[in-house]
Amino acid sequence: MADHSFRDLETAAYCPRKLYYRRRDGPPDVPEGVDAVRDLAFDYERLLTDDAALLAAPIEPDPATVRERLRAARTRLDDWDALADPAGRDVYLAGKDAHGVAHKLVATADGPVPSLVFAGSPPDQGIWEPQTVRLVAAAKALAWERERPVERAFAEYPAHGVVREVELTTRRAGVYRRALRAAESVDGPPARVDNDAKCEPCDYREDCGVRTRSLRSLL
Repeated sequence: MADHSFRDLETAAYCPRKLYYRRRDGPPDVPEGVDAVRDLAFDYERLLTDDAALLAAPIEPDPATVRERLRAARTRLDDWDALADPAGRDVYLAGKDAHGVAHKLVATADGPVPSLVFAGSPPDQGIWEPQTVRLVAAAKALAWERERPVERAFAEYPAHGVVREVELTTRRAGVYRRALRAAESVDGPPARVDNDAKCEPCDYREDCGVRTRSLRSLL
């Protein structure tokens, strides 16, 4: 089995110190509501046609915006039908470097590709860098198992009606390799960071001892 989980590498890309605490304390519980949001990614067709289902769904924007985005994705994506009704759900993958779960395996004309479903908000374009690392890890693990290249994947943010096809470019592979090296180097608490906005939502902020400078020192 590979040494790192997909989530470990995602966390290493976000903050190696956070990965240290996760490994020390064990993974945190899945936040309440995440499973309900992920379930939406398997119910797109009903959300597109059933007003009551859409109104009851745990979505973030208004229902009309979510439906408009899903309609646009259905028009834009050649693999929409396979994405909406995937060949596999919560499929465990073990690659050379990492292992974890792909929320979907999408049967495309080029063979299966992974899709990861994120409960949070998407950026305006593309996907967040730590999520890129997790997606590349899933694609590489699938490629290792199937002994064939996997050159794209999908990222889904169902609470926002956003579905994005992601090309696994050389740049994204480089981001993945940096996260892999960071994860492999964590054998003690890495250096703290200064005034990083990423610390605000972190579960380990109170225990981390992150350095924050006073107003006087900033002036």
